[in-house]
Amino acid sequence: MTAPETSSRPFDAVLCDLDNVIRFYDLAPLAELERAVGVAEGTTAEVAYAPEVDLPLLLGKITKETWVDSIASALSDQMPLTHARELGMALADAPFRADDVVVAMLRRVRRHMPLVLVTNATLELERDLESMGLADLADHVVSSARVGVAKPDQVIYEIAAERAGVAAHQCLFVDDRWENVEAAVSLGMTGVHYQGSTDLQKLLDFLPSN
Repeated sequence: MTAPETSSRPFDAVLCDLDNVIRFYDLAPLAELERAVGVAEGTTAEVAYAPEVDLPLLLGKITKETWVDSIASALSDQMPLTHARELGMALADAPFRADDVVVAMLRRVRRHMPLVLVTNATLELERDLESMGLADLADHVVSSARVGVAKPDQVIYEIAAERAGVAAHQCLFVDDRWENVEAAVSLGMTGVHYQGSTDLQKLLDFLPSN
């Protein structure tokens, strides 16, 4: 990794989200189960990602197993508890993959400037990264479950910029959620609302290809 060159580059570090940018989940098996028990597709996720259910997991205060218990409890007024738990487990254990195109771009980034993953994640993040062969992708990983604060809280962005070793206004922040991008921009970062790999490619054109 080369030293920052602030006079010639639009930014000197990349702070990047993980889910729906690098990692993508296959929720087809969950959708099939939802249909089988007679609830609308997306019902489980709607319950699971409600702040009162999801946030304790993302702050590292509960385990994935306790999260599944919370999901099942919230769904139990719509179906038998055994079915509710099955749906919760299907979401928690959904298979995932890394986007090879984005991974290649980010490995290119890291050869020329600091790369920091900034993610609302669980205590299993490190294991997940290893399973995808991405344990060495970034210089640093700022996980909400490890630092005890989640996006879009300003503090997690400040931690990420500090670990990158550059000022906030020298950082590019990439995320698929607009509220997270807005928070980064409010700190002076360049923000990208990620919707596809071309969004990132355009901003990285100035980097050498090697």
